[in-house]
Amino acid sequence: MSSNSPIDKSEIEKRRDRLTDIFREIVAHAEEQSLTRCPYRDAEDQCTAQIRCGNQRKPHRAGDPLTCGHDGTLDYRGAWDNDPEGVEEMRDQLSNTDRQDIADDAQATDVTVRCGDDVRELQTGQTLFDHADTLGVKVPTSCGRTGICHECVVEVRAGADGLSERTEAEAFLGGDYRLACQAEVKAGASDIEFALLRRAPRILTAQSHRATDLDPVVTRRGDHVFYGDEQIDDYRGHIYGLAVDAGTTTVVAELVDLETGESKYVASFENPQRFGGSDVLHRISYDAGAFSGELHHSMINTLNGEIREICAALEISRHEIYEIYAVGNATMRDLLLGLDVQSIGQKPYKSTIEHAFLAGERETTAVTESARKYRLYANRHARLVGGPLIASHVGADAAATLVAEDLSQSDELGMIIDVGTNTEVIIGNKDRLIAASCPAGPAFEGGLVKFGMTGCDGAIETIRLTDGRFDYETIGGIDPIGICGSGLIDLLAELRRSEMMNPMGTFADKADEVEIVPEHGITFSREDASHLAQAKAANNCGQLLLMRELGVGPTDIDQLYLAGGFANYIDPLAAIDIGFIAPVPIDRVKKVGNAALQGARELLVSQGKRRDIDRLIRTIEHVELEMSPDFFELFVEGCQFERMVGF
Repeated sequence: MSSNSPIDKSEIEKRRDRLTDIFREIVAHAEEQSLTRCPYRDAEDQCTAQIRCGNQRKPHRAGDPLTCGHDGTLDYRGAWDNDPEGVEEMRDQLSNTDRQDIADDAQATDVTVRCGDDVRELQTGQTLFDHADTLGVKVPTSCGRTGICHECVVEVRAGADGLSERTEAEAFLGGDYRLACQAEVKAGASDIEFALLRRAPRILTAQSHRATDLDPVVTRRGDHVFYGDEQIDDYRGHIYGLAVDAGTTTVVAELVDLETGESKYVASFENPQRFGGSDVLHRISYDAGAFSGELHHSMINTLNGEIREICAALEISRHEIYEIYAVGNATMRDLLLGLDVQSIGQKPYKSTIEHAFLAGERETTAVTESARKYRLYANRHARLVGGPLIASHVGADAAATLVAEDLSQSDELGMIIDVGTNTEVIIGNKDRLIAASCPAGPAFEGGLVKFGMTGCDGAIETIRLTDGRFDYETIGGIDPIGICGSGLIDLLAELRRSEMMNPMGTFADKADEVEIVPEHGITFSREDASHLAQAKAANNCGQLLLMRELGVGPTDIDQLYLAGGFANYIDPLAAIDIGFIAPVPIDRVKKVGNAALQGARELLVSQGKRRDIDRLIRTIEHVELEMSPDFFELFVEGCQFERMVGF
């Protein structure tokens, strides 16, 4: 074209429009691909990921890269949203991906894999998560089995040598714990047994809720929802709150309608932090190491899973949950809140929050934070409240129990024993209250005892010795797989009454163990008895020293309240006979179930009760048991399986 030729502007416009259309198509195609095509899938449909995925397919020729077998229609858009409503659907798609090719590639063996009562043939090359699929076991995960979320922790109870070495994603785990998505069955493996950390124990919270004046922090004013005086949302149809009792062994959560005070749902599960140790001191030590924060994340992830199940069961939205009120001993509460717990494990054994309170830097030991800060599955403006602590290891659960039982309002002398891994004892009335914590350990809650377990289906809960044979009942009425706390107390009492065991825990024939249910291989050893003796001694000392401090004896106690966990199911007479609880007249012993959860529920719905417990805590005297000059002697005496003495 000559430089003098006239420019055809219409032709240029056509060409520019054509180029614009081409670029628009390129952008649209790129956008579609970025949203619906896996970012690890290259142009030749090969998988470049360094993680395990159910869509990976082995190549036809050895040495070639893995290929992607998906149809490329997964919707990844929810993954990039700030507050994705569709992320759960995406996770379900990832979790339920066709895994048939993996099964086809796996090699069948003549050995088995077991989880609970379910048994299947073991498959070489499959992960424990793959086997959980075939067993019909629901393993928690939110990362599509990539090892990122750390939620699928399982306990390998047998056959650990037949699994692959730990991956980098599992570096935070020790002992018999693995990530189900990472632990792959090796060739030549023997029978494998694994268990979830989220088994559902029997809910020990069935009780009548007493009337409480409704005065929640979260209220409705017209078409709006307020947190105190702050407008936080438009009314969505309901206003819910969640009360949580985070115990060392078990966790219980109750959904409450804050407009009516009605309980809508109660859920319970084993504390998922067991991989960090079975008691608070071991978890404090774990959290000081290289994997600080893992215990916090495991609790948050598991609690989120339970909230999702609650919402699904009731067909409600998480956006209708506006407050979560949590209690627990000082360590469990602060781990939930993501706080540094190291000071609780060192003298004077106080939380950083309590130190700040005593220094005048805080008005309360309660903590209120944004639930969104913790990624909790609730309204974006919801709050997480950690209930106030009493002192040292006597935590927010003890304070909540006081709310439920009203010792501070009574003329009668009462004693609360909130039994658990960290037992709390409170004694007194409206004139004086004193409290102490007893580091009982996990023996009566399923730890350290070979066949010990929490109160789940298959646990022996009652035992009687008849004509030389142990008769028993299990939770759920199924074959026994272990013995829970109430059963262990029965067993110790029966062994003593029959003189099959002396007060020192030695069996009459000097045997190392006694067969309890021989047809199921359940035994009880002298080592088991030793662990239980030490746990019992801690409870014994706490009660004895507080009574001595107050100048009273067991017969002076007008009411003994047994609270928490398995205490709701123990035989009080058996507990008295082995020295587990003080020999208070049996008609004065009252089981109050999970009083800590009841107290948390009342604190959730009442601002007045929150103010009252804050004031009361300032008046409670805390007794440090180990500071008593004869603590060691009393502890040794308390190890004997006989009625409490010293009055």
